[in-house]
Amino acid sequence: MAINFYFEDKKPFYLNQTFKKQWIKNCISKYNKQTGNINYIFCSDEYLLQINKEYLKHDYYTDIITFNYCEKNIINSDIYISIDRVKENSKEYNLAFLEELNRVIIHGILHLVGFKDHSDLEKIQMRKKEDICLNNYYNKKLI
Repeated sequence: MAINFYFEDKKPFYLNQTFKKQWIKNCISKYNKQTGNINYIFCSDEYLLQINKEYLKHDYYTDIITFNYCEKNIINSDIYISIDRVKENSKEYNLAFLEELNRVIIHGILHLVGFKDHSDLEKIQMRKKEDICLNNYYNKKLI
C-alpha cells in the first residue's frame, strides 16, 4: 500500500513527500478508512482535458479528476491534478501555489472517503473538511 506522486507532462517540483504522505494517511484514517494505493498524477490542462473528454465525456478544464477504485474501507485511486489550473486558481484566490495544491490534493481524498460537493450545502461542508485537514497540515499535526 503506497501513496505515489508522478509528473506526467509537467516538470517535477519539490514536494515534501514523506510529510505529505503521512498527512494524507492521517486524513484518511480520521474517517475510519485505510490507505491503499493512491497515485497522484500531476499534469497540464491539456492532458487533464483529454482525460475529462475520454472518461467523463466533459469538454472543459478542471483542476482535479479522481478515479475511485476503493474496496470496502480501503482507499485506492488515481488522482489527476492539473498544475496549470492550480496555478490559475492560486492567483484568482490570492493564495500561494502550494496552499492551493494542498487543498486540491486533500479534496480528492475527501471525495474518496465519502464527501460530495454537488449542492451548496455539500460545498460548504467539503470546504470545512478541507480546512480541518489543511489546518492539521500547517500545524504539523499528524495525529
